[in-house]
Amino acid sequence: MRRVSVVGGSCSGKTSLSGTLAALLGVPHIELDALHHGPNWREASAEELRACVEAALTQAADGWVVDGNYHGKLGTLVLERADTVVWLDPPFRIALGRVLRRTGSRIARRAELWNGNRETLRNALLPRESIVWWVVRTHRRYRRVLPERFAAAPPELRVFRLRSASEVRGFLASVAARPA
Repeated sequence: MRRVSVVGGSCSGKTSLSGTLAALLGVPHIELDALHHGPNWREASAEELRACVEAALTQAADGWVVDGNYHGKLGTLVLERADTVVWLDPPFRIALGRVLRRTGSRIARRAELWNGNRETLRNALLPRESIVWWVVRTHRRYRRVLPERFAAAPPELRVFRLRSASEVRGFLASVAARPA
């Protein structure tokens, strides 16, 4: 396990797991949100994002953990280079609770996310911009489309579907127990 793609819906725990997993494996953590969201929430075009991701993967030739989806812009770029996929699939109630707590905390602390961007009460409430509404709209979709993507992947690709915090802890413990 040296090239890992961590996927799942928003607020499934991708970034947290990816940071821990990258540290255990001794490889860089590549956060797709940080490459996608430029200053003033400017979204990278498919070509821009693809170039940034290709450069990051090339720079991390000895291994990486990539967190995020962006299949619409990246296609299979990350998946076809990965040897392992970790699919985080918590129940909807867990993802919704996380997005409400996380968004509220970030707004209250004025926490910077990427490239100077911050969540605001306004963008938390507007349906077109809201991460809360995004979680509500897309949670079920990931459960439908991700298995289809994995079915089309090479048979040697290992896929771990983790549905609970205890499964995540068990997965991390198994990685930590492996010889270097």
